[in-house]
Amino acid sequence: MRAFPLTAGTVLAAALLLTSCGGGADDDGAGTGAGQDRGGDTSACASENVAVEIGPANAAPVAGDTGNIPVTLTNQGAGCTLKGFPAVGLAAGDTSVTVPSDEAARAQPLTLAKDTAASFTITYVRGEAGGADAIDAKSVTIGLPGASESESFDWTYGPVALTGEDTPDASVSPFQQAGD
Repeated sequence: MRAFPLTAGTVLAAALLLTSCGGGADDDGAGTGAGQDRGGDTSACASENVAVEIGPANAAPVAGDTGNIPVTLTNQGAGCTLKGFPAVGLAAGDTSVTVPSDEAARAQPLTLAKDTAASFTITYVRGEAGGADAIDAKSVTIGLPGASESESFDWTYGPVALTGEDTPDASVSPFQQAGD
């Protein structure tokens, strides 16, 4: 085995490479990896500055089938950052449930300049209409991480199966850059 001498330049380059690697998870699970603005921390995206478009959907046609509902957010205000997962809820009359985040996914901070878009997906299993193990959802609420308000939209994709009393058989993906 041959050993190579280390120069100051090699050591400095290695140190810089290691310090540019992402850190551990924040309290919101978003991490502190590359892409996060650590300098002049960009503020969280506000609901009033973001246009929301739902669909086109790949709705589940019958009970037991899985559907995917894409949601696109377009920032219409100043640059902002999405840190964490979107807050998604389903409601039917006085009953509401929170859609959990995809346990297999990890949210990364995503900075949006004005007029750029991000997307996420709501994945769900269709339930039996009127069944005790389903919520006959009529609306979906969408909230942004760090924002105090949420926006409600019609849910036209049928009942959603439940895995527990208040837990829908559904999940929400992390934000991803949309478009180019």
